[in-house]
Amino acid sequence: MASQKTKKINKRASITDLIYIAMLLFAFAFFVLIGYKIMDTFNTEIVGGNIADTHGKNASVNLLAHYPGAIDNSFLFLAIGLGVGAMVLAAMVRIHPIFLVLYLILLVFIIYISGILSNIYEEAASQATLSTLANNLTNISNIMTYLPLIVGVFGSILAIIMYKSWRDQTSYG
Repeated sequence: MASQKTKKINKRASITDLIYIAMLLFAFAFFVLIGYKIMDTFNTEIVGGNIADTHGKNASVNLLAHYPGAIDNSFLFLAIGLGVGAMVLAAMVRIHPIFLVLYLILLVFIIYISGILSNIYEEAASQATLSTLANNLTNISNIMTYLPLIVGVFGSILAIIMYKSWRDQTSYG
């Protein structure tokens, strides 16, 4: 009974982790860019109108000035954290090496999908209304530009971790 419970706990799908990482990074980057545009428009209305006093206008400008740095660095932390988390989960998986071919085929497909997501973000970020704001988000722009490469590197490392751990657990002595 205990071995069945252990088997259920150790079931992790690292190939789906790559899909989740690519989708989460894309969604977060896209929502941050749209949120930055909304904040920029809001700040323009606050500063240009008679809605708030000088203290409110200064606070709005100050908030907008800190937004790119804080969110941009948070995105970098998120990307690295997701990659490390996937590696830790991959170390718990025991997969027979016969599935390596299927894993590599799926990895190529996921790299292709992440290339599409990268192009969607780049197309949105290159629009006239968003391009100046996207240039302020350097980490997000760089990660989204190289998303297929990042997913490919994470996928390769995950494959090495998963299939090496199988070999280590099938020792002959």
